[in-house]
Formats: sequence, C-alpha cells, structure tokens
Amino acid sequence: MPVEHWNPQTDGELREAAMRQKLENRSNFQSRYVNRYVNRYVNRYVNRYVNGYGYLPDTYFPDHTHDVDKIDGALSDRFHMIMNGQSMTWLAGDCLAVPKGAVHSAEVVDTESVISLDAIKG
Repeated sequence: MPVEHWNPQTDGELREAAMRQKLENRSNFQSRYVNRYVNRYVNRYVNRYVNGYGYLPDTYFPDHTHDVDKIDGALSDRFHMIMNGQSMTWLAGDCLAVPKGAVHSAEVVDTESVISLDAIKG
C-alpha cells in the first residue's frame, strides 16, 4: 500500500488548494474545488470529481469497496486504513491510491477530526 507523503519543498505549504492541485496533477485523475466541513459521520459536499469529507474522532468504516479508482489525500490528523491485508496510518499530507474494488476499512485514530479530499479517475 504505497503512500505518497507531502513534501513542503516540492508541494509547498499543506493547504486544501495545494492538496487539490496535487490530486489534479496525478495522471487521469481530475478534481474541482470543494468546500469542506466537519459533521457527524460522513456528511459531504460533492462535485463531479472530488469529494471533501469531515470525519469526527472514533468514526469507523467497516470493510467496503468503491466502484472507481480513487486517491485519498489527508488534510489533517491521522487516519488508519487496512487494505489488501496491509495496515497503515496516514498523516496530514499523505495521499493513498485506492483501486476500484479493493476491500478496505478505515478509522479516525486521533482526538481531532480528519479532513480529507479524494479524487476519482475522470
């Protein structure tokens, strides 16, 4: 489960717009600006290619799949994911590819809310 870490020297300061741009720069992935907010469970603003999510502490997502290839990018705090039998915790600035059909689970592992963006293949 390869994770791409935020590099301030090449990526600049970690901000929502910069993360969105990084996701857009990935080949075949497209995104549009999305407002973000934190609310219970997985309330979201949705655009055509990028979703912005806010997850409260102790939010847990059991095993599930997606019907599209996507890349998740964390804007704040820590998120724990298990995918294809591998376990990892990703931090603010980390990006992770989640292939179409990959079974995975995830949870917020900190006392603060996690803000993330995801981009889908367009």
